[in-house]
Amino acid sequence: MGQTETIGADLDERLGQCARSVEEAIEGYLAHDPGVPETLRKAMFYSLRAGGKRLRPAMILLACRACGGEVIRALPAAAAMEMVHTYSLIHDDLPAMDDDDLRRGQPTNHKVFGDGVAILAGDALLTYAFQVLAQHVEKDSLARRLVLELAAAAGAAGMIGGQVADLETQHGCGALETVQYIHTHKTALMFRAAARMGALCADANPRRLDQLGDYGLKVGLAFQIIDDLLDIAGTPAEMGKRTQKDAAAGKLTYPAVVGLDQSRHEAAQLVEQAVVALDELGPPAEPLRTLARRIVSRRS
Repeated sequence: MGQTETIGADLDERLGQCARSVEEAIEGYLAHDPGVPETLRKAMFYSLRAGGKRLRPAMILLACRACGGEVIRALPAAAAMEMVHTYSLIHDDLPAMDDDDLRRGQPTNHKVFGDGVAILAGDALLTYAFQVLAQHVEKDSLARRLVLELAAAAGAAGMIGGQVADLETQHGCGALETVQYIHTHKTALMFRAAARMGALCADANPRRLDQLGDYGLKVGLAFQIIDDLLDIAGTPAEMGKRTQKDAAAGKLTYPAVVGLDQSRHEAAQLVEQAVVALDELGPPAEPLRTLARRIVSRRS
């Protein structure tokens, strides 16, 4: 096995460990909370347990380790991030948004529990994420900074703002600047928050926070470009969801504006810029570098 294969296998093992740790943490927080109605708990867990790459929480844990921190300190942040991400997927799939029947190879939340419960399950996951940060992060000052990072990235000036822009540009024409705004706000700011949250959990200095934030932003932008490309080239079996839906919905995407080849080139450039942002972190950041390069070669 060559060095590249060895590094890739090591990353797979690390990502698997991260996913298991985050899933165990979420189970511990939510499964034993007596205040959650059972129907709501089932709907929340239905989407949380549906699998997925867990890239955003993994980035939190890997960034914490890269900055010399103890991963266990970052677990509440990673669990909260996955809850917010899962809420966004539940709401994305609703008839009023993307109107999808499949997510990760299984029926979407609203197809199983109905629109009303699905909306409430998403709402519950969003709010529960901040409850986890408030209850399970030991230092109040750290909890406050993590709440601010996550809320800013997920809120009106972040992911939700990007989703609104995405809706507004359907069946219309737009410039590259509009696509970049959508990609930045809808996707990349959450990756940026993940990298910064991991650094915060390691008590990283402001320079490290900026470096990790730049890394996360570039990775998030590359991720969304590849996502747009996979919607064109991927199959429902590979993706676990309907494909070629962006063009059908008239969505403004990178390939629609600059073409397939330029989109691939831009994604590759962004990944290399992300890797360069980690130069000062040395060998401890190697899993993050490998993760970034994995983005441009993913098939689902």
